[in-house]
Amino acid sequence: MKKIGQVLSLLRVNWRTMAGFEMLYKIVSWTIFTPLFWGMFNLILSLTGYAYLTKENILSFLGNPLTLLGLLVLFVCMAVYTMIDIGAILFLLDQSAQGKRVHLTQTLRFAVPNGLRVFHRKNILVAFVVLFLIPFLNLGVAPGYVSSISVPEFILDFICGYWYLLLPFVALLLGMSVLLLRWLYAFHYFSLEACSFRQARRKSAALSRNHKCKDWLVLFGVQMVVAVLYLLLILAGVFLAVALASLMTRWEWFGIVSSSVVWVFLAVSFLVTSSLALPFSYGCISILFYQHKREHGEEIVHVQAPLGRGGKGWRRGMHLLEGVLLAASVACCSFYFYCVYNNKIEIPVEYAHTMEVTAHRGASRAYPENTMAAFAGAKELGADWVELDVQQSRDGAIIVMHDTSFRRTAGVGKQVWELDYEEIRKLDAGSFFGPEFAGEHIPLLQEVVEYARRNGLKLNIEMKPSGHETDFEKTVVDLIAAEHFWDQCVITSQVYEVLENVKACDERIETVYVMSLAYGDINQLTAADHFSIEATSITEKLVADVHGTGKQLYAWTVNTEENINRMIALNVDHIITDDVTLAKECIYLSKTSDLMTEYIKLLQD
Repeated sequence: MKKIGQVLSLLRVNWRTMAGFEMLYKIVSWTIFTPLFWGMFNLILSLTGYAYLTKENILSFLGNPLTLLGLLVLFVCMAVYTMIDIGAILFLLDQSAQGKRVHLTQTLRFAVPNGLRVFHRKNILVAFVVLFLIPFLNLGVAPGYVSSISVPEFILDFICGYWYLLLPFVALLLGMSVLLLRWLYAFHYFSLEACSFRQARRKSAALSRNHKCKDWLVLFGVQMVVAVLYLLLILAGVFLAVALASLMTRWEWFGIVSSSVVWVFLAVSFLVTSSLALPFSYGCISILFYQHKREHGEEIVHVQAPLGRGGKGWRRGMHLLEGVLLAASVACCSFYFYCVYNNKIEIPVEYAHTMEVTAHRGASRAYPENTMAAFAGAKELGADWVELDVQQSRDGAIIVMHDTSFRRTAGVGKQVWELDYEEIRKLDAGSFFGPEFAGEHIPLLQEVVEYARRNGLKLNIEMKPSGHETDFEKTVVDLIAAEHFWDQCVITSQVYEVLENVKACDERIETVYVMSLAYGDINQLTAADHFSIEATSITEKLVADVHGTGKQLYAWTVNTEENINRMIALNVDHIITDDVTLAKECIYLSKTSDLMTEYIKLLQD
């Protein structure tokens, strides 16, 4: 708690300028620099001759020298802009440590030249640290501009599924954490003492020696306290709503006033937490920085603030500007929450009511994947669709199998194309999941189609070519035609050529292109009737572009409540998940209520 008090004391001196800068920074980010950086990336695409990016063309795109040069410039520009934010915060904290109050223009006159120093070749590593190392580890010290960078959920799920991948991944995380703790004070040296980033890293490593674990615990503890304070703020809002609701029972006219109070409270709460979260974290680091310097007998070098224009009139003008920024931000946030509550910013009904849930490889959270038990489990859970993977055996049979090898699920080190189906049928595809599923066999696509037709299930059939097939697409298409199953299935693939071949065989079958990366005008991929896209690649614009052509969008593989709700908010058409029950619950709740509505309607109950 002592550290918390020290941080609060540090923030109190220049809190108004800090809040004003952070709000100005966010406004400029949203209105100017975010569109500018996306425009730069689109320019790179245009100059290199790409209309869209997918997994199949990303390597050729990245292999283009013009691409590499353009991305380098883009990343450095993003790092410069991010360092302006960090530099401004450190400057204000340093001035507060000296007991000096500074205004917004002085902050900008320091922060902008400091950020531009990233362009120097000795400082180029700053781009890696601020854009990748800090956001990837998510220790609460990432600027809001880059804090949303994270590892896609499907990659984490894949890594966690194999111990020989998980161990190196954990080792990598630990190594990066140690590296970040070594460089924890590098930004202070870089910004406050005008060192090159190379020198700053060396000085930070020396200063943090023998303190890494303690520093991490202090930083983690501060983050926990901030989280608790945020929770208390929410609870205060609930009590405020309840108190106002009780007054409404006495005076009907009080409803308008009470609602306005809640809008403003929500807006101020949001602004406080979003604008001061990063300064709070760096305030904690600054306290540790000065403390370790004193312990090491190292001189504390303070920054001399750029001279202001002086005069009481100018200072009043600065205070007025900060007040206007605060008032405008509160008004905008209040209006946003008001729109949410009054359904002016809401999930379109036509999408919310048709959103469907697909069981990924069957009910694979409770049953061995891609087995009849998993498909029966998906039906019991109420899945609208079942996703399954098909490959071709040596004798041409279409089997349901995800991996090209049987090692993970059946314990046999053979490839799918190396065995006939009679041999495959004898393999145990259930014991790897649990002894109660011993003897579960690898089914044929024919079996699954017959089961789905009897039970009213729809199938998302992903074709996974290995290069050893014969008439792969025709065999699958003929099977679907023989069963008259056109209206109950889609054929999907991560290989676009497969979809072209399917359409050449039978135009009646709907096709879906599975993409782990999707950017640009993907509607040019005309062999795809719809798109199945990894969740982290899905944006509001992408959904609008796909829906604008009458196509549907499938999101995969979405397993957490947070990500499921994000997909619902983005209006995707299908959620592919391992947790059918959770997805169904989230969709149901999205139709009947939302958090903001529940929060505000306490005033009316």
